[in-house]
Amino acid sequence: MQVTRRRRRVEKDHPRLLGRRIGRVPLVTAGTTAVAVAASTGIAFASTYRFGTDQVGQTTKQGLVVSADQYINPIGERLVINNGKIMSSAVSPDGTHLAASVADGGMALAIVDLKSWKVQQLVGNNAAANLRIPGNDVGQEGPTYSPDGKQLWLGQADGYRTFTVTADGTLANPAFIPIPKDGPNRALVGEAVFSPDGSTVYSAVNGQNRVVAIDAATGAVQRSWAVGNAPRDMVKVGTKLYVSNEGGRKALPGDTTINSYNTQVPADPVTGATTTGTVGVIDLANPAAPVTSIDVGLHPTALYAKNGALFVTNTATNDVSVIDTARNKVVQTIATQPWPEASVGYEPDAVTLTDDGHLLVTLGRANAVAVYRYTTPLEPVSYVGLLPTDYFPAEIAVVGKDVLVSNTRGIDARRPTNTAAHGTHDTTSSLQRFKLPSDGVIKSYTAKVFQQNGWTANSVELAKGKGKAKPVPVPQRIGDPSTIKHVFLIVKENRTYDQVFGDVPRGNGDPTLAQFGENVTPNQHAMASQFGLYDNTYDIGTNSAEGHNWLMQADDPEYTESSAGEYIRSYDTEDDALGHQRTGFLWTGAQAVGKTVRDFGEFHQFLTKPADASWQNLYCDTKNMAATGQDTAYHLVSSSPIPSLNNVSVPAFPKFDTDVPDIYRYEIWKRDFAKNGPANLNMFWLSSDHTGGAPNAAAQVADNDLAVGKIVDTISHSPYWKDSAIFVVEDDSQAGLDHVDGHRAPIQIISPWAQHGVVDSRYYSQITMIRTIEQILGIHPMNQKDSAASPMRAAFTNKPDYTPFTALPNRTSLTAGLKTPPACGVDTPAPQDPSAAPAPSATVPADKQQVAAQWEAWKSHQRLTGPDAKPDFANPAQMNHFTWYQTHDWTKPYPGEGKIYAPDQVPGAYLPSSESDG
Repeated sequence: MQVTRRRRRVEKDHPRLLGRRIGRVPLVTAGTTAVAVAASTGIAFASTYRFGTDQVGQTTKQGLVVSADQYINPIGERLVINNGKIMSSAVSPDGTHLAASVADGGMALAIVDLKSWKVQQLVGNNAAANLRIPGNDVGQEGPTYSPDGKQLWLGQADGYRTFTVTADGTLANPAFIPIPKDGPNRALVGEAVFSPDGSTVYSAVNGQNRVVAIDAATGAVQRSWAVGNAPRDMVKVGTKLYVSNEGGRKALPGDTTINSYNTQVPADPVTGATTTGTVGVIDLANPAAPVTSIDVGLHPTALYAKNGALFVTNTATNDVSVIDTARNKVVQTIATQPWPEASVGYEPDAVTLTDDGHLLVTLGRANAVAVYRYTTPLEPVSYVGLLPTDYFPAEIAVVGKDVLVSNTRGIDARRPTNTAAHGTHDTTSSLQRFKLPSDGVIKSYTAKVFQQNGWTANSVELAKGKGKAKPVPVPQRIGDPSTIKHVFLIVKENRTYDQVFGDVPRGNGDPTLAQFGENVTPNQHAMASQFGLYDNTYDIGTNSAEGHNWLMQADDPEYTESSAGEYIRSYDTEDDALGHQRTGFLWTGAQAVGKTVRDFGEFHQFLTKPADASWQNLYCDTKNMAATGQDTAYHLVSSSPIPSLNNVSVPAFPKFDTDVPDIYRYEIWKRDFAKNGPANLNMFWLSSDHTGGAPNAAAQVADNDLAVGKIVDTISHSPYWKDSAIFVVEDDSQAGLDHVDGHRAPIQIISPWAQHGVVDSRYYSQITMIRTIEQILGIHPMNQKDSAASPMRAAFTNKPDYTPFTALPNRTSLTAGLKTPPACGVDTPAPQDPSAAPAPSATVPADKQQVAAQWEAWKSHQRLTGPDAKPDFANPAQMNHFTWYQTHDWTKPYPGEGKIYAPDQVPGAYLPSSESDG
């Protein structure tokens, strides 16, 4: 155990060393064996290059391609659930049924008959539900069956939805037990645990940092205990009730803290990530006794107790704490880090123990179950190997001789649709069933898991010495010199490849899905022609909360992944310490290797602006700045709760607000660029292409296109062009359809060192882009995902072409759709290209004006504008329909439908958005 503690001190003191092969210090845990097995697999596949031109959704000999740089080909049999992502699940006491809480598919619960291996019942407020309930919000943990199997409790935002379990296993008689707010904090309940006789339910009230005892018959709260931060899972052992506090202990005087749902929690001042993790212990035999605490790893989530041991999955430290419940002491720490190249990013999130002594731990981000031999709490486990699962395993249970795994994302966003196109919200989940193979077979599956994740030896090679390597655009080793000194990462909002480039015949596009073609986005089309078209690149996240995390952290941490059923505690997790990984962000990695950083709105949470800073006034102010060179007449302030990001940010550059034109943001940046020049890493959030502001959708996308074109023009005509690279990416691709996959998105790589004029159909993703930036700037990868990713070397050349880019004027009026014109006059666009599809006209036919007015009224309630603007607050189904109708002049139904719907008629429109905060 001494060596384990020593290794943790090294990682704490030097967080950027995580994943580095630092002598392979053995652990007195499973890590020793894990390293030996991993090293002996001899995998020869080359990271993401192994995809070639495979596309997401294709089934190959390696398995089904998913959007997170992985293949999936699980052991056993699979039941796909086409009703959203599984957040959590539980098996009935008699082992006949599984209840899964689901999100993002119009349901709250799916009941699976384990004998027939079919979904028996769907519960939600979707019209297709077998049992209707008012809300689909579901918490991170549960549902929970009563000991006799006659009740089921489902945790929701403000309490529990309770059901009677009928003789055939289906649910009936829904009722609600509320837990009131505590000031601004809603309950956001986690796990529920029944007393043995079923009369009392103990609830982890996640949003209020307490545990309560509820009378199961009346719903009355009988007792409350204050515990640590963000209590999540619970288990009862004898008279002791154990609760995992994901946010760790309460803050003490002198602690550095960061906000987490209105609580200041101990956190790192650079990364903003939590620095403690605890398990609280409540003595039910003496309920007045103080709650005691056991220190464990970071982000303790799942708890499982058996034979005197309590197992705790620590998703951020990537290990499992074993607590001897007789002494309430951690007696063993089991490493769940199977690949020597990276110590973090596997995200253990569920655990169980078989009767024959196999400990099974799901590794959510590795799509695998880690298997260990276990005897007693004090006897070190031995690592056996890995078994492959579907996408993001989140729960595991043993039923008889079967192992059941609930996979949050199943087979990715491949839900059957009524059209040939796909969207990111076509989410699936899956249930997987298998009998545990022999240890020898498990070891043979380990190589398969390595192949599917791209875990290869020497993926993270460090420079061997300064000055020995010749500069190239993307160096082979991290720290070797690059011809590129300045990287610009421009993050946009929500478009699919087909929406923007579906009209480009050179690429794999579907012109029928092109909503913002060349006459709306002339600059993007011109840059694709000059610098390259990438038609097989994927965003990973379903929405902004996930997408910005993938770009800034090369991961979507388990906390955010498991919060998707509510997104109330936090959505874009900038303002929640629980959403930050301990290895930091892209900018902290750059700073760690001595690179400079400048941020323009990306990952910002807060915005203040004057009341008169309307879209129209900012548009006029933009024109005045461009014409006179004067500074803005308005004082806008954008900021982040993360100190290390605030320290490198330009406050005057506004964060997300669709009532701020992107060309205004360009003018703010241009002045800073002229005064200070670029940093090594420059990050931007240009959000007008999200749409939903005062102008119509085409106008806002045109505004975004013009701003990006002007940024590229300015850089390419500056002295910095010769050693610059500009990466343009969407945070996610959720707001439209694509004929290949909903995750396929437009990207652009713009540089003298970029391949010019090519059509590149290699599989790329946001992770490969981030790894490319890391490789250029010498940044050490943040976790196993970007460690395994291949840099996009094929997108670059050693023979630079210094031809600059000249921005094209907009061909779509930037003021189209405004109800009130700007005081400085409406925008007059350049003539459209008659050879391209015409831009939308911004007119509404007489017979559609009533329905269009209903949509405008709907838009006004979607928090799309102003200081409190929130990306993706609007229901995604509604937002996508609204954008489609606008870009087709209210004359064409949404693909697969026969009419133009009013907002409350849209299939899925009556569902609360999974991104809504209530």
